[in-house]
Parts: sequence; structure tokens; C-alpha cells
Amino acid sequence: MGLNESVGWGIIGCGGISGKFAAGLKGLANARLVAAASRDASRAADFAKHWGFEKSYGSYEALAGDPDVDVVYVGTVHPAHVENTLLCIDSGKSVLCEKPFAINAVQAKKMIEAARRADVFLMEAMWTRFIPALGQVRQWLDDGVIGDLSYLNAEFGFRVKMDPEGRLFNRQLGGGALLDVGIYPISLASMIFGGRAANIASIVEMVSTGVDGKAVMIMDHGEKRFSSLACSINTPMSQEAVICGTKGVIKLCKPFWSTQQLVLQVGDEEGEVFEFPFEGPLNGYSYEAMAVMDDITNGRKENSIMPLGETLEIMETLDAIRAEWNLKYPCE
Repeated sequence: MGLNESVGWGIIGCGGISGKFAAGLKGLANARLVAAASRDASRAADFAKHWGFEKSYGSYEALAGDPDVDVVYVGTVHPAHVENTLLCIDSGKSVLCEKPFAINAVQAKKMIEAARRADVFLMEAMWTRFIPALGQVRQWLDDGVIGDLSYLNAEFGFRVKMDPEGRLFNRQLGGGALLDVGIYPISLASMIFGGRAANIASIVEMVSTGVDGKAVMIMDHGEKRFSSLACSINTPMSQEAVICGTKGVIKLCKPFWSTQQLVLQVGDEEGEVFEFPFEGPLNGYSYEAMAVMDDITNGRKENSIMPLGETLEIMETLDAIRAEWNLKYPCE
């Protein structure tokens, strides 16, 4: 693929998260909205018409076989990620798979190995890492602006009405707070401290459907660096993240996973507010799409900001936490 060519996108799964991603694509000049697919052909047709895709399909296999599609965004329910991703990889397509990348590390490893065998691009869609504010956070950390890293506190929690059949509370669909929203603070900790935590302790509230309603994780990242991470689908939380170093503090203002505002406080100085608005028509998902297209057009098979090895480590961390709770999903 030439460096100036547009990239043809396909979307598998026509739910709410796919709509947000499609909206993010529409603001990108070099993104071609080629096709959308659902197991329900009429739903796919409605989605394609609404967002401006050229085609729609009533099967994922048909989209995977479309020669005009260069990369597929997989936005289906958690347990379907492995099957949908492998289908696309086997058809020679690059894949951006929504988080959580898979249900467990075994599935994640299978997906990664398949992509490497097929020599195609693969990435977990942890879009938070690619927004402008997080780029600045990484720069400040690299420059040692707040000194040696010491502590992270991050919370992603909200309350929704219990619906045993809904995606968030249904064990069959990989429900629970950890995989749906807990992955955001855990991924942030991984980005900041690097590698798997040396020790993890957690407490959890299980709900009547057998999934986690809320949880708190305390992690030891080695070298006297700790994190306290919380997630919930039944309790509102601060939705902020605070990174502490030996010289200062960086605050990711709410909601931290899509923040457009940072507060930097160094030494005894007053905290300074920095604004990082999304550009023009772009939303938070636009930035990860731009990163994917840059990698694909330059022939790279994985992304340096969200590398596959780190994705696998994060899945191993999620597995270790769930093992403490004896939480297994029917698909495992």
C-alpha cells in the first residue's frame, strides 16, 4: 500500500461502540468507509446508510472477503472478539479489535500468533492512549517533569440499572466491571509503569448474575511504585486519574479515559491547567484510527504505543485478578 493511498475500513458489529468509531472515521480524509457487517442484514444496512459506508453485509464472512477492505474494526461483544479477529486475519485483513482484546490471555495469544503468521497488522483498540492529552502525559513522564514515578490512582465507575440480559451484567457476554471498564485504569497503569505488576491484591463485589459489580485493585509495580485502581458498573466514581512522582503530580481530569484537560503541579507551585481539545470534527476514536492507518501505510504490523506484547501482559493481569475471584466465563 502506498503512503498516499486511502485506507479502506470495514466494521464488524453494528452496536453503539461501532457507531462512535464510525463517527471518528468520518473526520479523516484518508479513511474510506467501505463496508459494515452484522448478523442481521437489515441492521447492517441501516448502520451503513447512517454512517455513509459504501456497502453492508449480513455476514462477517462476506465483509472479510471484500477486496476493498484493508482493515477491519471488530466491535462485537467480548466473547466474539477471538472468532471475529481470526476470521479477518485468515482472510488477510489487518484488524483493530476493541478492548478487551479477548476474554483471556490464551485467546489473546492465539490472535497475536495468527497475525504474525499471516504478516498482517493487529492492535487492541485502547483509544485512550492516542488522544492528544495522553501524548502529553507520556512526554512529561519521559522528560522526568514530575520526577521518579511513585503512585497512580485511577477510577472508572458508574451506575446502571441491573439488567441480567444486558451486556454489562451477563456472564454469557463476558459481563462485569473489570473487562468493560476496569481495563482502562489497568491499561493506564501498564502504560505508566511498564510490564506486569509484581504483586496484585483485590477486593470485589459480585452481583446476582455472577459477574463483578465493583472492584478495587492494589498493585505493586516494583521499585516502590504502587497503583490503586477501581472500577464499577453499580457505583459512581470520580472518573479521574492522578499520577504522582517525587517532584510533582499530573491529574487527568474527568473522564480520564477521554480527557481533554490536564493539571500539572510541580514542587510548591500552583497547579497549571493545560487544554487538549479534539481537533475539528474528530472524536477520541479518530486518533487511534489515524495511528492504525499510519502503521498500515508504512508497512508496520503492530503499533509502538499499544504493542501486542503489552496487550498480552494486560490480559494476563486481568486473568490473574479474575482468578482471585473465581470468575470464569462460559466460553472459557
